[in-house]
Amino acid sequence: MGTSIKNKERVLIGPVSDFEKEGGVSAKVGEKQIAIFYFESRNEWYACDNACPHTGDMVLSRGFLGDNNGEPKVVCPLHKRNFSLTSGDCLSGENYKVNVYPVIVENGSVYLEIDSSSDNNV
Repeated sequence: MGTSIKNKERVLIGPVSDFEKEGGVSAKVGEKQIAIFYFESRNEWYACDNACPHTGDMVLSRGFLGDNNGEPKVVCPLHKRNFSLTSGDCLSGENYKVNVYPVIVENGSVYLEIDSSSDNNV
């Protein structure tokens, strides 16, 4: 049975102390802007594209964090569309989606796990 293994690269974003509790920040990784969120109340970290797929505006890191029946979400601050931070799906009924990325916290530092085979600039 064959297994497809993607090329994953761990990228250091910064120390945990640089991140807002119950909020988001954006980081440039290669050519991408990625929004990283720290849900202190859940002790969970999430990351997705910073660009709202509705208009392309780089605003999701400034979005409102919330919960949709246990599903962590971010709400676009401009257009109020809701996106799952686990799947990237639009929870508002439209056919939009954002890429989501694994976040790893080790020894007080925050890392993203990025598929390096899909983007040469990462």
